[in-house]
Amino acid sequence: MNPIEHLSAAAKAAVLSEALPYIRRFSGATVVVKYGGNAMIDPALKEGFAKDIVLLKLVGINPVVVHGGGPQINDMLNRLGKEGQFVQGMRVTDSETMDIVEMVLGGHVNKEIVSLINMHGGKAVGVTGRDGHFIRAKKLLVDTPERQNIDIGRVGVVESIDTDLIQGLVEQGQIPVVAPIGVGSNGEAFNINADLVAGKLAERLGAEKLLMMTNIAGVMDKAGNLLTNLTPKRIDELIADGTLYGGMLPKISSAVEAAVNGVKATHIIDGRVPNALLLEIFTDSGIGSMILAQERSGV
Repeated sequence: MNPIEHLSAAAKAAVLSEALPYIRRFSGATVVVKYGGNAMIDPALKEGFAKDIVLLKLVGINPVVVHGGGPQINDMLNRLGKEGQFVQGMRVTDSETMDIVEMVLGGHVNKEIVSLINMHGGKAVGVTGRDGHFIRAKKLLVDTPERQNIDIGRVGVVESIDTDLIQGLVEQGQIPVVAPIGVGSNGEAFNINADLVAGKLAERLGAEKLLMMTNIAGVMDKAGNLLTNLTPKRIDELIADGTLYGGMLPKISSAVEAAVNGVKATHIIDGRVPNALLLEIFTDSGIGSMILAQERSGV
């Protein structure tokens, strides 16, 4: 249940008043949202996310959504009786698997998100990097302690992004919803980590914010305390002492790179919290971890 439903009229008015300076500040700005985790699975959170995206657009902010879909891909592969193989946590993706990935991400998942946003009054348009070839990709080679440059198939990294398609949609009042599929030099499709695509897209668009939705509260220290206003230097220290490890590292890496390359602030937020986007953007306290290119006061 949405906690705001239990607020008094006066409390709701106070929430709106607190949001006003942020609405003024970010009106006309672009925010890139990496959508994933429980927020993509729980029906109430899915609907809440769609409403939040529509509200951002209505108050003059330009959201661009980049989504994942790992659980949905796993489910489809299981249905087809195809067993997955992984190297260093990366799915080995042969041509048949890539066809399934493209069907799930570019078809089912993307269109479901688009439909939800449009049902709540938005004008969303779904695209993949193959549309207009706007995300150019090259093959990712994986290193292990035993071997280097392992070819795991049609898994890619972003080589370049042409933002004309996305900017054109935004200028037309649309909400782009991007599936993280790139195109290679021979026209072949590549599956790309959604965090990486979101970070690179935020850089190229000169986004005000990059918001990465996860299933955790944010970056935590070893005592379980939420850390915010993090800089690349502080993050290096957290990696060195073992606080950050495993699956959090690609997300952190994308967030730091985006901040260093011009995105004013990146945020790792808990997508399990209703209205997480609104709480992070429109309240004084926010709810997640902010990552900045360097220390600054007054944030």
